[in-house]
Amino acid sequence: MTKEEQFLYKYLNNASPTGFEASGQQIWLDYLKPFVDKYFTDSYGTAVGVINPEASFKVVIEAHADEISWFVNYITPEGYLYVRRNGGSDHMIAPSMRVNIHTDDKMIPGVFGWPAIHVRKGDKEDKPSLENIFIDVGARSKDEVEELGIHVGCVVTFRDELMDLNGKFYAGRALDNRIGGYMIAQVAKKIKDSGKELPFGLYIVNAVQEEIGLRGAEMIAAKIKPNVAVITDVCHDTTAPMYNKVKSGEQVAGNGPVLTYGASVHKKLLDLIIDSAKKRDLPFQRAAASRGTGTDTDAFAYSNDGVPSALISLPLKYMHTTVETASKKDIESVIDLIMAFLDDLDPEFNFKYID
Repeated sequence: MTKEEQFLYKYLNNASPTGFEASGQQIWLDYLKPFVDKYFTDSYGTAVGVINPEASFKVVIEAHADEISWFVNYITPEGYLYVRRNGGSDHMIAPSMRVNIHTDDKMIPGVFGWPAIHVRKGDKEDKPSLENIFIDVGARSKDEVEELGIHVGCVVTFRDELMDLNGKFYAGRALDNRIGGYMIAQVAKKIKDSGKELPFGLYIVNAVQEEIGLRGAEMIAAKIKPNVAVITDVCHDTTAPMYNKVKSGEQVAGNGPVLTYGASVHKKLLDLIIDSAKKRDLPFQRAAASRGTGTDTDAFAYSNDGVPSALISLPLKYMHTTVETASKKDIESVIDLIMAFLDDLDPEFNFKYID
């Protein structure tokens, strides 16, 4: 396994729930530090590595570090835990899943329990919902639960690790969007290895709290005040069963990065990225957003006095599950596309629509 793969597995297998990203951010920073000139973090844990920090023109490449999870919300007298969402966690996939409950000093294993099929009522009341999913930690009373260090507010994550799928895909939890953190770190490594001198400052940003409303990106955009921002995130592979291409468009895992058109995506910046791809015959796909993109692109675009921003997405199967699946080829293509754009970017380019 290469050093890059070792980092990928270590980073993806580490839990970094929204609001509790510190351990994953430390892993990411430790990997990134050799490739940047300086780094810093903010009060909520967003981590930033900087190449050529003295330059006045600032370019951001960004991903978000947090993953969806749960909070313990209620402990029954019998020792069962009920939960509430931390981000867009899906109650439908919870029954029978193994979990870790993060206490103040250790992790406690548990399971989302569920009654057997032959004892359920067979109507809508036996379908998973936020009101009926529960966790069993092997306790028979609330006192036993509390003796384990579990209390209301403890965060809960699924216990699943990254796996290689047929040599062509990765599958696991939290590819949304720690795979983005991996990709932008590889961009920094490639720049360092090449010895290339950038004509601008490059800020490699791994933001927190995207899953609850782009909060980390809002904070760091105000701090950095970039001139340009290119965001990486994931989008849906819509070729899998149960997707509606008429509604969601057609994006295919394995066919390259997806470039989104939308109000918060700066068209002149998007055109530069497309030009870079076409010059090198790099694969890409297109998508459209009717309002905002729902990603940190929106936070950067509408920060400060407005920042030209664009979105490069990785097609992902089964988003917000424990088996999020992405093409290895697409991951490399996203890295190549960001590198191509950075190679071509002229800091003197006029991004204004109207002079």
